[in-house]
Amino acid sequence: MPKNLKLKLYEPLRDLYKDEVRGIAKTLKIPKEITARQVFPGPGLAIRIIGEVTPRRVRIVREASRIIEEELKKTKYWKNIWMSFAVLLPIKSVGIQGDTRSYKYPVVLRIIESKDAMTANFSKISFDVLEKISTRITNEIREVNRIVYDITNKPPGTMEWE
Repeated sequence: MPKNLKLKLYEPLRDLYKDEVRGIAKTLKIPKEITARQVFPGPGLAIRIIGEVTPRRVRIVREASRIIEEELKKTKYWKNIWMSFAVLLPIKSVGIQGDTRSYKYPVVLRIIESKDAMTANFSKISFDVLEKISTRITNEIREVNRIVYDITNKPPGTMEWE
């Protein structure tokens, strides 16, 4: 919060863990469309953009994350996934799309399983599912030409890329 504002920030759930917030939301009968959303509660998309945050880069992350979620919802893995999302890197990668060399963004695919968000393991998704996600993202998002899969557990990594 800017210091010149004469407001105080009130965050009553700040000290709770995600699973505790979900429990409160369930008690309050907040719709499952909200509480089962990835991730509830959670940060905005900007945390998944390494480097400068622009409307274009937010759109890329939003679209890639939508594709990831759409494809995972069709699988047996979905029920065990704590969160799944795309991370946009601040570099570009050489690729071939059609008959032309491309120089576009790589996207990191992060899919994790957890019970309480204190620890997490990367999800052992089949190569067929990963390939389908990769193909859709690189075909549907013109700024992306490469997908990498993050296989880091928590710890040593964190869930997000912050």
